[in-house]
Amino acid sequence: MKNVSRVPGVIQIATSSTTGVPVGHLGPLHDRTYRWLFTAQVISLVGTGMTTVALGLLAYKIAPADAGAILGAVFGLKMIAYVGVAPLAAAYAHRVPRKALLVGLDLIRALTIGALPFVTSLWEVFLLVFVVNACSAGFTPAFHALIPVVLPDEEQYTQALSLSRIAYELEALLSPVLAAVTLSAVGLNALFVSDAASFLASAGLVLALTLPSIATSEIGGRSWQRITRGIRRYLVVPRLRGLLALNVAAASASAMVIVNTVVFVRSDFDMSAAAVGWALAAAGGGSMIAAFAVPRLLRSFSERTAMLGGGVVLVAGLVFTGFASSYAELLVAWILLGIGLAVVQTPSGRLIQRSVTADDGPDLFAAQFSLSHACWLVTYPAAGLLGAALGLPAAALILAGVAALAIVVATLVWSSA
Repeated sequence: MKNVSRVPGVIQIATSSTTGVPVGHLGPLHDRTYRWLFTAQVISLVGTGMTTVALGLLAYKIAPADAGAILGAVFGLKMIAYVGVAPLAAAYAHRVPRKALLVGLDLIRALTIGALPFVTSLWEVFLLVFVVNACSAGFTPAFHALIPVVLPDEEQYTQALSLSRIAYELEALLSPVLAAVTLSAVGLNALFVSDAASFLASAGLVLALTLPSIATSEIGGRSWQRITRGIRRYLVVPRLRGLLALNVAAASASAMVIVNTVVFVRSDFDMSAAAVGWALAAAGGGSMIAAFAVPRLLRSFSERTAMLGGGVVLVAGLVFTGFASSYAELLVAWILLGIGLAVVQTPSGRLIQRSVTADDGPDLFAAQFSLSHACWLVTYPAAGLLGAALGLPAAALILAGVAALAIVVATLVWSSA
């Protein structure tokens, strides 16, 4: 195995594939620390997904006539927390030991979710939802910044990124099923208790580990300079400016799937509620297939070539959606979008890690988290409003145009040199 090469001021992860580590997607799981961290991530994701289902039911319980508007506000709060809190957390996270930070945020999420069965008014729901997602905005970038330190070999780190992507897709597929089973057996309040228990389990796994330290330095300057440090550094790196443009393309595609699947299936094609689930599963399945292929793809192509190619697939999928006239054609379009999303999003951690200087890894991961969710904060309502005002085919074609423009920008700002 080659040693980690170092350029002054820049950390570069190892690129040798002859590491002696078991090959294949499960290679990173042979590392005990990563294996436990990945298990904690999966458990936390399941809890988050089940909470989403439970929140919808809680909104209906409190105000049946306004449940849709309440959920819209809930998810708006989620995005605001993600966009606003991540840079703030990164600016001050260096003052807290990494393990204490991760465990503490898991415990706060567990306590907050555990309090949801006792709320009786909407303002309490909104407050607790904001707290949960503010904790997630601190937890997720800190967690992602830790993985390349645990797995410094580039091949293993790439496989770990693929596993994370697969975990996200499995959560989207399995969480509703687990929530339905739990609800059938014990009811809504017990579902919240189960969600809280998942965060406690995640905290327990992290607590049992000895985590490597991440190099940090005391950041001088005013508070605002500390808070915006990661975003300012992010925006001066050409490959990361290209990644931001690709985030716009990915957000355009994912918004079309998440916001308008139910409208396509139920209204345009007059299909059953189960067909909505199968359509979402098609997008998730396409993403999982591509995530398995990404490590092999990146052995043959650069991140730039692969990710820009994934962006082209997103544009093609959105254009195809604009002309889809049947449920079967919609499934094909959703599979294409799932593939494109995985190819664009899975290697993003490698780009960030290649851009890390001696002490700004957590800042850059927080900037990616915040900026990518800022894209979704715009595209989610845009997909819904365009679909309602102009029709779904027109909405798909407009979002295809946005994605295509984003790919052009990414190509120009991300030099191939």
